[in-house]
Amino acid sequence: MLSAACFVVIVAGMKAAGAILVPFLLSIFIALIFSPVLFWMQSKGVRQGISILIILIAIILVAILLGRLVGGSINEFLGEQKGLQSKLAERSAPLIAWLESKGVDVTDENISELLNPGKAIQMAQNTLVALQGMIKLVFLILLTVVFVLLEASGFPRKLQAAFGAEGDEALSGFTQFAASVKRYLAIKTIFSALTGILIWLWLTILGVDFAMVWGLLAFLLNYIPNIGSILAAVPAVLVALVLTGTGGALLTAAGFLVVNLVLGSIIEPRYMGRGLGLSTLVVFLSLVFWGWVLGPVGMLLSVPLTMVLKIGMASSETTRWISILLGSDTSGKAPSPVEP
Repeated sequence: MLSAACFVVIVAGMKAAGAILVPFLLSIFIALIFSPVLFWMQSKGVRQGISILIILIAIILVAILLGRLVGGSINEFLGEQKGLQSKLAERSAPLIAWLESKGVDVTDENISELLNPGKAIQMAQNTLVALQGMIKLVFLILLTVVFVLLEASGFPRKLQAAFGAEGDEALSGFTQFAASVKRYLAIKTIFSALTGILIWLWLTILGVDFAMVWGLLAFLLNYIPNIGSILAAVPAVLVALVLTGTGGALLTAAGFLVVNLVLGSIIEPRYMGRGLGLSTLVVFLSLVFWGWVLGPVGMLLSVPLTMVLKIGMASSETTRWISILLGSDTSGKAPSPVEP
């Protein structure tokens, strides 16, 4: 009961502090992704300050490039979102009429709202608006990334000094945990970026409007395994249906299916390794939970946050059973999270 009460208090505090917690978590994940680059440059003799400056310049250049490439498309999509929803409603009217002719009552307001395909476009809009809100906090995020990277190299020594004789054991556990998290985030980011680029190229070839927006959405939602690819595909397919017809919608869906099947189901698991998967139920529950606590950005961070918890649980013998329950491996084994 005490543990449950503590959990409720912590979750309530996180929800109340969401405006501060979300940019901080984004900063932590960005720092974890770039920390291997920092340590690599330091191993080559580059000073810490210069290494961090190079990483900071790279992050700013990527942000500027994305802003120029995607910003206009996002604003254009948000401006035409209502028009797309009305056109989609017109397209779905024959389907509703057919269902009613078969005796299915869809006139009830709740059912009509549930069957409203415009909700998928609304979901995409909410995600993109939340992303734009994070871009406005870019200075705070970058500043936090700098301080996290500054602390990264000296933290193991602090851990040893704080725990005294137990420092070596604590350092070993922390090193394993940090390596697992960095490896997971690095691999996931690479494959998510590759997914977004391929989707963008395919939709550009098909002539689907807002191809850059759908590529960005595919990149972001690819952090959510199993469910993310579906969430990214639905609004793109609906817009293709409205603007290019049934053939364009089918080709759009086929592109999403092939990219996610090849990258997400065949290639990525080989690099990710065993022990780094979450069960489908845990993915869905984490999506709902973190989305409720932290909003749309929490949905994007839901699986990375849950993966951090899973890896942390696997690093200790007393909590390894929780990691096994969260995982997708049905063999009952909990392989080392850093195992390739």
